[in-house]
Amino acid sequence: MTDPVPPGAPPSPASFHRRTVALADRLPELREALTEWVRALGLGTERAEDVVLAGYEAMANSAEHAYRDQETGYIDVRAEALAGGLTVTVTDYGNWRAPVPTNGLRGRGLLLIDSLTDQCAQVHRDDGTTITMTWLTDAAR
Repeated sequence: MTDPVPPGAPPSPASFHRRTVALADRLPELREALTEWVRALGLGTERAEDVVLAGYEAMANSAEHAYRDQETGYIDVRAEALAGGLTVTVTDYGNWRAPVPTNGLRGRGLLLIDSLTDQCAQVHRDDGTTITMTWLTDAAR
């Protein structure tokens, strides 16, 4: 899953945490920070793109849906690289809204996340939603 760290290079950080206001125009900066962190891990290109795309989709869902009937809140993105793989969680503190049928042009975010991850779980609470996305190393699959 990871390439060896070149001699003399500092080790990549094992964890990542950022918080931002849940507004669409704030998400590109958060996505870029996650991209840089994932690159530092030395993942293969395809795996790194899966992590960033799934994470960004979860962020976008939170920004679009969690605070629709209330004042805008926050999104927390946490990631951790461990021996068995990589986990990214996206948490909002708004209200869960079950997916509604659409004209087919929208509403595929959760399906996309599920297809890009090795494991995905959603927890809906009264005080928000957390999506946990996991990618396993080849040895852990």
